[in-house]
Amino acid sequence: MIELDGHLTPADAEAVIEGEQVAVAGSALAKVDAARRVLLSLIAQGKPVYGVNTGFGGLSAVRIPVEDLGRLQVNIVRSHAVGVGRPLPDEAVRGMLLFRANSFLQGASGVRPEIVELLVGMLNAGVHPVVPEQGSVGSSGDLVPLAHLALVLLGEGRARWRGEELPGGEALRRAGLAPLPELAPKEGLALLNGTAYMLSLLFLAWLYGWRALKGSLATAALAFQALRGRTEPLDARIHALRPHPGQVQVAAWLRELLQGSALVNSYQDDVQDPYSLRCLPQLLGPVVEALWAVEGKLRVEMNAATDNPLVFPEEAGVALSGGNFHGEILAFAGEWLAVALAELGASCERRLDLLLTARDRGLPPFLSPEPGPSSGLMLLQYTAAALTAENRVLAHPAAVDSIPTSGGKEDHNAMGATSAWKALRIAENVLAQVALEGVCARWAVALAGVDGLSPATRPLYTALAELVPPPGEDQYLGDAVQAVCAAVRRGRIGPHGL
Repeated sequence: MIELDGHLTPADAEAVIEGEQVAVAGSALAKVDAARRVLLSLIAQGKPVYGVNTGFGGLSAVRIPVEDLGRLQVNIVRSHAVGVGRPLPDEAVRGMLLFRANSFLQGASGVRPEIVELLVGMLNAGVHPVVPEQGSVGSSGDLVPLAHLALVLLGEGRARWRGEELPGGEALRRAGLAPLPELAPKEGLALLNGTAYMLSLLFLAWLYGWRALKGSLATAALAFQALRGRTEPLDARIHALRPHPGQVQVAAWLRELLQGSALVNSYQDDVQDPYSLRCLPQLLGPVVEALWAVEGKLRVEMNAATDNPLVFPEEAGVALSGGNFHGEILAFAGEWLAVALAELGASCERRLDLLLTARDRGLPPFLSPEPGPSSGLMLLQYTAAALTAENRVLAHPAAVDSIPTSGGKEDHNAMGATSAWKALRIAENVLAQVALEGVCARWAVALAGVDGLSPATRPLYTALAELVPPPGEDQYLGDAVQAVCAAVRRGRIGPHGL
């Protein structure tokens, strides 16, 4: 059970997204209620508060009568739910529910505690709104996808429950939950006016990115040995003279993984290996640093109030209109991550190609025990290359392509939703590229000699050997590739403790 109090960690978020139950701290709900009471006081005084007693976006100059305040909030949810595209996976929707609830627990949104309790109830019961993946421009919050999520709180829209897609109200009923009979002032806007969609997709991309890196260290260490690579370039003295922290860390990880190997340093015909072996610390070190940097942004954002206006109960009842919903920082983080992960995948493809063409290092062409009649693993490189090509296109930055909306009132949008979506797509591609290298490494090590493996990599090889059949005549390997990909995705392939 994870208790939410407005201070969420990446480990907590990972657990909840993957199914852990959630409770809410009473002290955090008290903060939520304090902000709600301040907002009601401002309304009673007749003060104009954006999105509460005014219209939205380009209609912010229109004042709304008191009797229409609730209708205004329901209308924004219904009118903004116009997304298109494939539904998000449940993991992404769980992230949206979690991050929106935790944002409200900052005590600055002015919503009722019942809103948080229903979001958490949906998490715990597995009621996952059907949210189309396209429609957010990453500013004014993720209005369109969050509107699809908010519809289910009203008993409308669509939701998945126990594998079945149902009308939103029916999904809530079957889960023992009741929809909100109405929305209080600002609640519709608060549900929509946040960064939970961008944040959820970016978080998943980051999580899968770490798991891909972990898997790639395992597959690279196995490939390094099968290719009889030279460990000299991993020497700590080299990296001390260019001490980028990620580079230093990767070199240390690889030295530990390769310690005691009888295969390394056994190729004597050349004094230097190709870059995809020799420069592994310089290739993967920047990926590690990008993951570290993105984690810092995630830690801030998942514990931030990102709607508008924000209420400050401790300051004698102040509501300030600003722009914490703007996703520029998440857009930048998504682009950093996209480039880093695309390069991670590209390095996997290059080592895979080396494994398939290393006749001079004692491996048969395409790792086929009978080259010619059997093609071996030739086509795994084709798939890895196709994914590399796709990643190169997806790595183009969306964050520089602002398009104004709302009649020009919202004249600079972050496009952070696209940045996060691209990063997640790349991360999923890289998980597959790591798996493809893993299949090749399993065959290559079997042909090079399992007995020569380092102690640290023997369990990694065993894990792959349980999923991938040994080298032999051509056979269908699609299921094996998918099995390795699933294991990498779950973080089950990689050095212990990373």
